[in-house]
Amino acid sequence: MPIEPEEQERERRNLAEALRSLRLASGLSGERLAVRCNMSQTKISRIETGRALPSVIDVERILKALAVPDGVSQDLLDLARQANVDYASWRTYARIGLYRKQAELKALESSSHAIRHFLPAIPTGLLHVREYAAATLSPAVAGEPARDVRRTVEARMERQAILDDRARSFWFLMTEQAVRWQRAATGTMAAQCAHMAEINGKPNVEIGVLPQGIHVPGTPMNIFVVYDDRLVTVELFSGEVVLRDPRDVTQHLNLFELFWSHALTGDRATRFLEEASQAFMRQRD
Repeated sequence: MPIEPEEQERERRNLAEALRSLRLASGLSGERLAVRCNMSQTKISRIETGRALPSVIDVERILKALAVPDGVSQDLLDLARQANVDYASWRTYARIGLYRKQAELKALESSSHAIRHFLPAIPTGLLHVREYAAATLSPAVAGEPARDVRRTVEARMERQAILDDRARSFWFLMTEQAVRWQRAATGTMAAQCAHMAEINGKPNVEIGVLPQGIHVPGTPMNIFVVYDDRLVTVELFSGEVVLRDPRDVTQHLNLFELFWSHALTGDRATRFLEEASQAFMRQRD
């Protein structure tokens, strides 16, 4: 069920107020609580005033330091988990300008060093050629919001420059279906596959492909991206969910490693993509 922004803000405010009330009831100062939690007093203050969102682990440490009873602790931990989840609909992004989402992604990528994309359905925007980007951004289903396709495509193309920043490492893991799903004309598909094969030669980029016909002990359910070990974004038909709980991040890192261990990588992935490009070219002929 989508999480409304107003509800998110209310949950975060309630969590901050509850933690502050529990500390005051315990008779501890912010400084003493900080020592018990091995946190800075500034962080405790920011959490209690709602200026910083604590992780679930932060809340666990605070509750343990305050010796909060199990029943109350569980309620607050549940609230912390809810507060650490964001949801934004594509309709909202379209209303403010979908190109602004590209700027948000660029900032997130620029602040990360290791970025892992799991792509069971379609290649991500960092890998797109211009024509493929235009095809994927054009509304195709009744009820989809209108968007400025030209401006968004330009923003997506500009964003791809980060792939040349060797201070950052990128892993793109696709299923064979994601590679072969014909989302655009065959000529565009051929160019898209050839482009991905070329990108796989960049020193800070690794592309993996999960071929059909092999046993993989996992189900590729959603597109997700892991930024370092701090947050995960998960794409849905209706929007995007952001997860910040360290346990959610670890779970998605483990999922990525599971799928990656069964993928074609390196030269084998490059050959697969080149062969897919050639197959689309033959269809075009």
